[in-house]
Amino acid sequence: MTVLFLMTPNITVPTMTREHEFNISVFYEDTDMAGIVYYANYLRFIERARSDIARELGLDQGKMLKDGRVFAVVRVEADYLGPARLADSLVIRTTHHKLTRVRWQFNQKMYKQKRLIFKALVTVVSMTTTGRPVPLPPEIQTLN
Repeated sequence: MTVLFLMTPNITVPTMTREHEFNISVFYEDTDMAGIVYYANYLRFIERARSDIARELGLDQGKMLKDGRVFAVVRVEADYLGPARLADSLVIRTTHHKLTRVRWQFNQKMYKQKRLIFKALVTVVSMTTTGRPVPLPPEIQTLN
């Protein structure tokens, strides 16, 4: 069975069965002295949305860590299209882009009052805590 799994071709998943939506508010700690969200915090916000997806899929990332398995971001392509400011309410919409044996890609878009202000293509890998790639958990392998 393992051999068959390792030989499985890449599985393209253009969208999730539904778009995942995650809401977040901008706090003072997220901003610079001008009240604008610091650019690296956009990445923190989209990370929270992906963590929420994992939780909804039934993945316990704390248990994964205890078992010596983690997700690691290996690539981010990001476009900053507009500022987020102190006290803004933001919506992050995430869809699956592509699955392979160890990689999981996401399209993530951030909106402020229905206006797209940030978008990213994020690739994460499943690996051991020592850095060795391992297959994605079964909960993810079955997404279609």
